[in-house]
Amino acid sequence: MLEQINLDQSLSRTEYRRRLPGLQTRLYDLEHAVFKAGIPVAIVFEGWAAAGKGSTIGVLAERLDPRGFRVVPISPPRTTETRYPWLWRFWLKTPAYGQIVVFDTSWYRRVLIDRINKTVRKREWQSAYQDIIDFEEQLAADGTVMLKFWLHIGEKEQARRIKKLLKSKLTAWQVTDEDAAQHRVYDKYLVAVEEMLARTDTPHAPWAIVEATDRYFTRVKVFETIISALEARLGDLAPPPPPAGDAGRASRRTKEAAHA
Repeated sequence: MLEQINLDQSLSRTEYRRRLPGLQTRLYDLEHAVFKAGIPVAIVFEGWAAAGKGSTIGVLAERLDPRGFRVVPISPPRTTETRYPWLWRFWLKTPAYGQIVVFDTSWYRRVLIDRINKTVRKREWQSAYQDIIDFEEQLAADGTVMLKFWLHIGEKEQARRIKKLLKSKLTAWQVTDEDAAQHRVYDKYLVAVEEMLARTDTPHAPWAIVEATDRYFTRVKVFETIISALEARLGDLAPPPPPAGDAGRASRRTKEAAHA
């Protein structure tokens, strides 16, 4: 699957700057429509270490109303959390009605990081697939819009990015032991990722594979995918899109709305 992805996809800086304000404004309008309609939205970001998950989420959140938007970073389970069923800690973080929640990595670490690092037994990560499918199906049945992104980069590109991050004291902290370990066994991770995508891509919780070599292309594709999904879910409740050619004024309108 992933070997067929064209990682050379790119977008010029000029084109990115032209399109981004309109996308941010549209998502801001849809956020308020989702809030009024009481629709919960869960957005999952998974991907390779150094693929740009954090920076993409940062741009996504930049113009949104924090009252209806929340980012949940996921780390290994704490001592108390290990005493409960493994999905328990994620149930606590699911979106309320009308709220958008972004998961910076998620319950999928069970079948990726935990699997490769062997912090769980084989039968545990194998059974986790059905747990995940049931979990997402229950959320969808309750009306949650489920969006899942896999940010994909090649092994050489990952090595280049990690090396660049480690060169500076200001960015070296971003490379965790888990990130370094992932790169050392890239091929093993690739097998696990392929299996994860194949087994958990469902109509109610589909995966969107994002070519992440170029950050401008990545961000625009993520925005457009989210906007399309929310418009489809809202239907007639979606606010009308701005007139064509209005992107130049979008940034100013977004700032004014954010400070209203």
